Amino acid sequence: MICPSCGTGESRVIDSRMARDGSEIRRRRECLECGRRFTTRERMEESMPRVVKRDERREEYDRAKVLAGIQRACTKRPVSQDAVELMVDRLEKRLVELGDGEVPSRLIGEVVMRELTAVDHVAAARFASVFLGFQGPEDYRKFFASVAEGREPDPGSRD
Repeated sequence: MICPSCGTGESRVIDSRMARDGSEIRRRRECLECGRRFTTRERMEESMPRVVKRDERREEYDRAKVLAGIQRACTKRPVSQDAVELMVDRLEKRLVELGDGEVPSRLIGEVVMRELTAVDHVAAARFASVFLGFQGPEDYRKFFASVAEGREPDPGSRD
């Protein structure tokens, strides 16, 4: 493993632990050259379906892209990084369980919106404003009304 501090490829493992739901191994390492400690994570590579975008383009599923979208929505909100990671883990598990070679991007957005609504309504509204293409205050009002009534926000006709 390459040290992020000095770039040397020699390190030793100090500690290994299973993280989260057992889908990842967290290793604490120490660089043999500079002595800096750093953490690496190993996760099983699963065959994720391709994502079908609104304009019918297909692209590979990108965990970093989903994480970035959720993190943007959660900026300055009381949502931990662990909670965000768990949301993405649950999304990926669901996508794998579907067993389809392709999934619409809309499905990914709906799952993320549902996950965020359960954790933080403001973060969910931020995500929904982009995902559902809010045009004004009325869209926010409808969103928060549906959340207050315990209904899932209506994704409308966007696809």
